[in-house]
Amino acid sequence: MKNKCFYFKNKKITIIGLGRSGLACANLLCGLGADVSVSDIANNKQAEKNALSLQSKKIKIELGRHTRDFIKARDLIVVSPGVAEQAAPLVWANELGIPVIGEIELAWILCPATVIAITGSNGKTTVATLIGKIIEASGRKVFVCGNIGTPFGAEVNKMKSGDFVSLEVSSFQLEKIQYFKPKISLILNFTSNHLDRYSDMRQYLAAKKRIFMNQDESDYLILNKKVPEFEALSKEADAQVIYFSQNKDLNANQAAVLAVGSILGISKETCRRVFAEFAGIEHRMEEVAQINNIKFINDSKSTTADSTLWALQNIKQPVILIAGGKDKGIDYSIILDESKKKVRQLILIGQAKEKIKSALGAFVPVQEASTLERAVHLAFSRARPGDCVLLSPMCSSFDMFSDFEERGRVFKEAVFSLKENESA
Repeated sequence: MKNKCFYFKNKKITIIGLGRSGLACANLLCGLGADVSVSDIANNKQAEKNALSLQSKKIKIELGRHTRDFIKARDLIVVSPGVAEQAAPLVWANELGIPVIGEIELAWILCPATVIAITGSNGKTTVATLIGKIIEASGRKVFVCGNIGTPFGAEVNKMKSGDFVSLEVSSFQLEKIQYFKPKISLILNFTSNHLDRYSDMRQYLAAKKRIFMNQDESDYLILNKKVPEFEALSKEADAQVIYFSQNKDLNANQAAVLAVGSILGISKETCRRVFAEFAGIEHRMEEVAQINNIKFINDSKSTTADSTLWALQNIKQPVILIAGGKDKGIDYSIILDESKKKVRQLILIGQAKEKIKSALGAFVPVQEASTLERAVHLAFSRARPGDCVLLSPMCSSFDMFSDFEERGRVFKEAVFSLKENESA
């Protein structure tokens, strides 16, 4: 079905979810001449803003509810990654025999470029960004897409044969692929995550494995050699399997990028130069400011305990840790040993605060805050010169924010407000 733009012309298509990827799909399909409608259970400022941006197009939109009228008599349903399998529109589509695909599948059908797909429990954004940078450094055109900000569907019309896509792919997105077939697929790691959506780790791994299900012997599968669960995957895959591992010169993310570079004929020297020049990404261990010799770090991208553990291990000074959000069914106690050594104060926000307190509260002083802004002020009042105030939530953001980026922006704005007050 690759490159069949005409396939969507005059098709009746409903998009479920009007977030970033849903908006990209609506614009893409409208441009292809499809009869588009959008349904979103949310009715917040972001959904209203996205709906307003579609006002000039002949797109039917419902916010704050899902109705069967938006599903029946449709040719195709395109679902956003956050929508659960048991959501009413998907149940109705199944009952009516209407095919359901995700944004990744839709964009891939139309994509003329070579796709490099990256998944894993942690590190996807950093690795997708670094892969984009080494391809760019080799003089080739690359689009970096996925959960990191720009949806695949928003960029696919700009792509040409010979271009590359460095695509961050979540397990949620992989659930809805049918024909998606990257040239290179990369699974970085596998740790406890999303157990609010999956019944167990086996089901979570099954979703991740879909990244290589359509690959053949002309394609490549790159795996982390140090993950026990990956040992059997080489027997399941038809693609050529390449392993990477962390060593004294390269961290795991860099080793993974180097493996991609070797397939694409990009020299180690070019890769290492990119690594040396890489300043990091927003919302991942991002140093925001120093106030009275207290450092503020925005690690809003951390939505797992493993990611927060890594953050704590890489901070030398005492930490005032701000954590919490929407629980994903993970084990927060894995940060306990490091917290005993580093965390002077734990400040909790969001729905998961009681669960985190239960896991850590007997060993680390805990306080609660009703908002992130109050948490920042409380952290500052508890911090001493030489400390680090770290936002590293271990949770998704959806109980309080539209996404981790909004959460990170709110944190930074609160820190800047503190800085202005101290300077006044």
